[in-house]
Amino acid sequence: MSSLIYIINGPNLNLLGQREPSIYGTHTLKDIENNCLEIAKKNNIKIKFLQSNAEHEIINWIHNAREDASGIIINPAAFSHTSIAILDALTLFEEHIIEVHISNIHKRESFRHNSYVSQKSTAVIAGFGIDGYKIALEKMINLCSN
Repeated sequence: MSSLIYIINGPNLNLLGQREPSIYGTHTLKDIENNCLEIAKKNNIKIKFLQSNAEHEIINWIHNAREDASGIIINPAAFSHTSIAILDALTLFEEHIIEVHISNIHKRESFRHNSYVSQKSTAVIAGFGIDGYKIALEKMINLCSN
């Protein structure tokens, strides 16, 4: 098993803590990264924590993960509902993928109910706030160990 897991974050997640705190809470993306780094250190693995508002950068990171990652955790944010290109890139990744959403997308506007990324994901975690990342990383570590 490679000891590297990519954690990829999509558009507007750089504004966590400022953006709609009633939906996304007051924690920042840096808080989430620090939580993930703590889990990674305890489990002797490495993470590559990334965020972009640009679809092509996310696709390039997924392509790079094919070379050196044992898993991808992805919060595609709004690209969940629009990006067939990200789905296509994930389809080329042969390891586990866990999709994460801070909010429960199924309790929100109807256009958010469909996620293209879910079609390729091993699992989807939604509605647990930033704890969803912790759950995803712990589960990914377990999946990659088997």
